[in-house]
Amino acid sequence: MDWKPDRNHKKPIYKQIVEYIEQGISSSLFPPDSLLPSERSLAKELGVNRSTVVSAYEELQALGIVERKKGSGTRVSTDIWGVSHKRIPNWGRYVEDGSFLPNLPLVQKIRTEIQKNNLVNLASGELSADMMPTEAFQNILSRQPFLGSLGYDHPQGNEALRHTIVSHIREYKKIDTDSSSILITSGAQQALHLIVECLLKPGDAVAIEDPSYCYSLPLFQSAGLRTFLLPVDKHGANPEDLLALHKKHRIRMVFLNLDYQNPTGAVMSISRRKKFLELSTELGIPIIEDDPYSLTSFNSEVNRTLKSLDTNGNVLYVSSLSKIVASGLRIGWIIGPPQVIQRLADAKQQVDFGHSIFPQWIANQFLGSEYIHSHIKMIRTQLKLRRDEIVSSLEEIMGNQIEFLTPAGGIHLWCKIDQSINEHKLLEESISNGVAFVPGTILGSKKGYVRFTFGRGEICLIRQGVIRFAEAYSTVKKG
Repeated sequence: MDWKPDRNHKKPIYKQIVEYIEQGISSSLFPPDSLLPSERSLAKELGVNRSTVVSAYEELQALGIVERKKGSGTRVSTDIWGVSHKRIPNWGRYVEDGSFLPNLPLVQKIRTEIQKNNLVNLASGELSADMMPTEAFQNILSRQPFLGSLGYDHPQGNEALRHTIVSHIREYKKIDTDSSSILITSGAQQALHLIVECLLKPGDAVAIEDPSYCYSLPLFQSAGLRTFLLPVDKHGANPEDLLALHKKHRIRMVFLNLDYQNPTGAVMSISRRKKFLELSTELGIPIIEDDPYSLTSFNSEVNRTLKSLDTNGNVLYVSSLSKIVASGLRIGWIIGPPQVIQRLADAKQQVDFGHSIFPQWIANQFLGSEYIHSHIKMIRTQLKLRRDEIVSSLEEIMGNQIEFLTPAGGIHLWCKIDQSINEHKLLEESISNGVAFVPGTILGSKKGYVRFTFGRGEICLIRQGVIRFAEAYSTVKKG
């Protein structure tokens, strides 16, 4: 056998063996009913462990390609193309070969574990159930009959909701726009996906913050983009770094989260905001402003968004109700030039024929009522109480073992820990101990950080979560 597995390939060796034998069967190298090499002899010939060959043969058997009998060896199925042994698609290969990449394994693990009831959830980026306006929604549903159409709505989203958003962002964020410049999306996540898929092409260079939520998203890699990092300090990303990156890589688009940035909690200074806009105009680089948290300001003062300062149409503004009302409502929006909005709306139509009318209807009723004003006041108060609770708990329980910048809004606390700590072991130990958090390298390039989300956990559980984390931290550090 001349073939040998490629040990430098990302694909596991046993999967390479499976593919080699499948190809051999298709090319008649291994005809039906032929005896394949024994596990031991094939392992020796390929220079791999016998268990690797066993795994390969077991997968081939599961696919119906080979038959294995104790004492008789492994044979190619005699009816591989017949009706009695219908060949099963190799779903494993399809899953691996798809162009849209899966979430990082650590992200998948966290999402699986937080479903367990005994876990203190300091990982999920959402509001806790007691901060969602359940009673207001119930009142709306009981008092306001739904009289809208049940057919397909406008490609850009329900017109009444878009008009209400125009009024909402003018009042709260000083953004002047009109309904033709708005597209309703399934949260900010879909908005970012549409922008990446429709406005960029493989090989394009984009700049994202480091650390940032964008860092954790595989959608940039799935689209074949080259990502370059803008380090974030306590004043946000630095526009001079964008200028340096553009000179080297011809940046096509930049993604920014200016207020109570995820995960650092940083607020970009007004001078940097203006400089980013100047560079955008000078270089012709569009800015994607992702604004989930600006309304959570604990002192009730909302900073000027880039979009409110944008006089040239250089900024695509993305926001949603996920972080200030309810994540499950799935209402987000993009504001931008009408021709861009129409392009994105066309793509959304291809995916889902437009947004569901019911969440749009209740979002319109809620945003257009007095409920929204009292609700925003409430979440600011409640989030500040939770921030104070996690800050005081960390200071008291962990002391100088942990460092952080206390945020003035948002839902996240970005903490620096011992860089030598193995974050995989720390996460495993913490989950075993009953608390979940997000390891820093999921969100950034540097080791030695963790993100706690204080918006999701009930306030009475935050201190207990910190205690459990501290115990796990101590265990891992000693071990």
